[in-house]
Amino acid sequence: MILLGLKSFIRRSNGYSTKTSYVNIEENILNREFTADKPNQKWVTDITHLKYSLSHKAYLSVIKDLYDGSIVAYKVGYYNDNELVMETIKAALEANPGATPLLHSDRGSQYTSKEYRLVTTKAEITRSMSRVGKCIDNAPVESFFGHFKSESYDLKQYKSFEELVEDIDRYIQFYNEERYQEKLNSLTPLEYRYQTVA
Repeated sequence: MILLGLKSFIRRSNGYSTKTSYVNIEENILNREFTADKPNQKWVTDITHLKYSLSHKAYLSVIKDLYDGSIVAYKVGYYNDNELVMETIKAALEANPGATPLLHSDRGSQYTSKEYRLVTTKAEITRSMSRVGKCIDNAPVESFFGHFKSESYDLKQYKSFEELVEDIDRYIQFYNEERYQEKLNSLTPLEYRYQTVA
């Protein structure tokens, strides 16, 4: 790497922590069983904060399917609020009609809100939540954020919110459609997913 002038990017903790609520808490039903037998059986979700134009903040909310590792829905917003989470769930359900998955999250205030409970109950979604201070309980979605940041986000500086969103769009399309994974028999997430449907 020295001879070729290459440098590696190391993932580091940014010190950002979830604001945990103590109402509407759910059991950790997923219990680190990070495999699924079919699409839309188990989803995991979370939000990560990003920056653009020096000090402005943006938030990326994603839902990942544990069957093939694909990102089934994502939304980018200016605020880390309930609306961002509900829009992500809405997009996931619209893209997967009839899906009634187990949906695992942390205990952030959005996921313990009355609105989240109402929306997921109406959609017949089973809720599961990580234990306090156990980010490994939601390791698959944390892994996705780590890959996105080390392979794309950390390599660039974004002048605007729109530029950041465009790059997120490109990366998630790449992740779903072009990024081969050994655990998926060297297929991309969507190739693996469509293979099952076929």
